[in-house]
Amino acid sequence: MEHQALYRKYRPRVFDDVCGQDHITSVLKYEAEHGLLSHAYLFCGPRGTGKTTCAKILAKVVNCDEPVNGSPCGKCYKCKSIDDGSATDVVEMDAASNTGVEYIRDIRDEVTYSPAVMKKRVYIIDEVHMLSIGAFNALLKTLEEPPEHVMFILATTEQHKLPATIVSRCQRFDFRRITAADIASRLEYIASAESIELEHDAALLLARQAQGGMRDAVNLFELCAGGGNGVTVDRVREALGISGIENAYRTALAVKSADHAVLFRVISDVVSSSKDIAVFWQELISFWRDMLVVKSVRESDSYLDMTAADLEMINSAAARFTAAELIYHSTLLDEAMLTMNRIPQIKRNTAELTLIKMSDPALGTSPDALSARISLLEDKIKLMNKNAAQAVQISHEAETMTESVKQQRDEEGSSDHYRREGDSSEEDNSGSSVSVKIQSADGFREIPDKSELLEKIGSMNPILRGFVGKAACFVSNNGREILIKTPNEFSASMLRSEDSVMTLRDAFALCSFADGEASIKVEVSEIADQTYPMNELDGI
Repeated sequence: MEHQALYRKYRPRVFDDVCGQDHITSVLKYEAEHGLLSHAYLFCGPRGTGKTTCAKILAKVVNCDEPVNGSPCGKCYKCKSIDDGSATDVVEMDAASNTGVEYIRDIRDEVTYSPAVMKKRVYIIDEVHMLSIGAFNALLKTLEEPPEHVMFILATTEQHKLPATIVSRCQRFDFRRITAADIASRLEYIASAESIELEHDAALLLARQAQGGMRDAVNLFELCAGGGNGVTVDRVREALGISGIENAYRTALAVKSADHAVLFRVISDVVSSSKDIAVFWQELISFWRDMLVVKSVRESDSYLDMTAADLEMINSAAARFTAAELIYHSTLLDEAMLTMNRIPQIKRNTAELTLIKMSDPALGTSPDALSARISLLEDKIKLMNKNAAQAVQISHEAETMTESVKQQRDEEGSSDHYRREGDSSEEDNSGSSVSVKIQSADGFREIPDKSELLEKIGSMNPILRGFVGKAACFVSNNGREILIKTPNEFSASMLRSEDSVMTLRDAFALCSFADGEASIKVEVSEIADQTYPMNELDGI
């Protein structure tokens, strides 16, 4: 038996089988069931979303001998003849190859004759926007008032190119891109029917690569299943030349840390593996877009079609960048993509130079580059101002305390060492006061939303971000003390190091949670979640 492409073999035969277009199929079913069908339809939308499929189903239902709830039965002679393409009364015309006015004149002459077998003669004109102006003009009158036994179904991917006079004479339906979940579900159904093993994550990856087109997704699935083995994530990446989100994640880390050796190695690996740099570059553009979504929207899960592991990786990478940096990087990525498409011979040089420029905003002079640099300077200035204000406040308190102690000593003749309740002063070997720590008697307040805090910590020390993310953070009411409760001793030891304390103090100050010289106490408690932070090197 001759092989048939899977997208043709599993093309929906009834409206209920069409995926992701319920807002259209429900209306068409109702009109067919109640005899309210129009004489002309216009189906608009991206490729592979079901326009021609719905046109054929509609052609069957208007001619079916025994329709079922607004859908064709699929069993009568008329339905079968339309499915196998032998029905002479259902005419499919490709306007891309028949753009002249002579073809429309032939249709205008044919519509006067009754159909040979069917109830109605149906003309399905695909890519109708390709018709010439003369052809559109010749179609106008026939499209507005065709005979009762004629129906027109126009389909296009570029509805903005159609004359308003044509659009106004049709009942218009806009087809949407199909969601990744719906495409993955359909692919799993086809895989089950064909006895092909298909991993769920592989189905989602295929769905994302199809960008909302069911036909493209089925074609990619058939390509990956061509070896006779099961379809896995690795198989999909190998067949489609996809580097994977791990490679994009590693590139993002290298850009943030300005690790030029890793950046050159990433591009070298792509070239040596015979993968197209443009494909890898498109993955980077998508990765930076996803990071910007995470940065801009609190509930970003609904805008990202990916697994939990991939989403965690996106969140981890996004915490290292500011929104200004991501916008600047996205601009550079887009410009590089245009250059690669215009001059393919310099793809490698363009990719390497762009990544180096992304790793150091000082190399760029564009407004976006300056905005990224200003964003980093704002954090530094804010921290400096807080530290300066704290130093002035401590100096003033120390001076006030010294005067108070002197006055009290003169009045009461107390000893040289005096400690006031709630305050303490420490002296160096010369006897001068060098620091003051306020032991607040007030309670602590918990920080419920640590997103801003984790962002600052991630930009300064990404490793600490995971430990703080799994801990509970408290700040005293006067902002002089910070209490961090961790789930285990290992996390506590990591947070108690000198470098960690400095980073934590700066991050709390930048977020206005505490003073720049606040004391930090780390203790182990069962309050925090008993989980370990993600190891950012896993899978890289």
